[in-house]
Amino acid sequence: MSPAGKLPSETERTLVRKSGAWTNPSYGSYPEKRPILEYIEKGVVNIDKTKGPTSHEVAAWVKAILGVGTAGHAGSLDPKVTGLLPALLGKATKAVPALRLSGKEYVCLLKLHKEMPQKLVRKVCEEFTGPIYQMPPIKSAVKRVVRVRTIYYLEVLEIEGSFVLFRVGCEAGTYIRKLCHDIGLALGCGGHMQELRRTKAGPFTEETLVTLQDLKDAYVLWKEDGDESEIRRVIMPMETAVSHLPKIILRDSAVDAVCSGATLAVPGITSLDANLKKGELTALFTLKGELVALAKAEMSTEELLKASTGLAATPVRIMMETGTYPRGWNKKE
Repeated sequence: MSPAGKLPSETERTLVRKSGAWTNPSYGSYPEKRPILEYIEKGVVNIDKTKGPTSHEVAAWVKAILGVGTAGHAGSLDPKVTGLLPALLGKATKAVPALRLSGKEYVCLLKLHKEMPQKLVRKVCEEFTGPIYQMPPIKSAVKRVVRVRTIYYLEVLEIEGSFVLFRVGCEAGTYIRKLCHDIGLALGCGGHMQELRRTKAGPFTEETLVTLQDLKDAYVLWKEDGDESEIRRVIMPMETAVSHLPKIILRDSAVDAVCSGATLAVPGITSLDANLKKGELTALFTLKGELVALAKAEMSTEELLKASTGLAATPVRIMMETGTYPRGWNKKE
């Protein structure tokens, strides 16, 4: 279980050093210093979705405002639901799956069908933490089979009459509408979801929220006045979207091989997450902080620190273009 009020993505991560290295300033670029067009094409914007539009419509509007070829959102919200809808732009859309699988937090207003004792309501809500069974609702995009989802925390904020306001942190794919229904059943009075707002999604929180109007204003300021400051404020580097994943930092000479699809070898690592597990999805970064690829770890931290040879991580989604860093490997004939 996660600490009270925290998603797994908010767990503090530390890096351990495996070998020393330096990075050549002639290659690559620190994410926040990318040329503006590249910055947008490798960016993510944390949209504050309003009631009404679908998540797909919001992503389409972001795409139209910025003139990018593609834009993908990280986890659908129903038209009536508000809150965080991170939209990844251009080349950053490759990282959408990693963000969609991250934990989410919501603030929900539950309407009970009968006023119940507050002590009982709080007690029953406490029981809905940990692994729970859920059958997706009839109107859902997934197959209707019972599945297990983890509730990391459920905190009752306020009870007034038959209304219950609570904050819940949960595994991706949890149906809050169904959670409300099940709490009502457990109380014996019935209940339904009245209002819902998403307040966290993986590494994103309400602190970085921007509206579509903010995004449009920033774009116009850049296009008409040449002022990049606002567009760089409302759009964040794509690296932000995977900051919740364990990291492996590469030496410059290993970067291009990974960009070409090669499995990362142990000698190419300079530092890594202190708690990396074998088989875990990890993010491979350059020494400048650029995202190179998403990969599956082939060894744990303990194994990697002891090893001098072997395969460390297999790329599953390459984010950086080949040729960004010089080739430090020889292609076999």
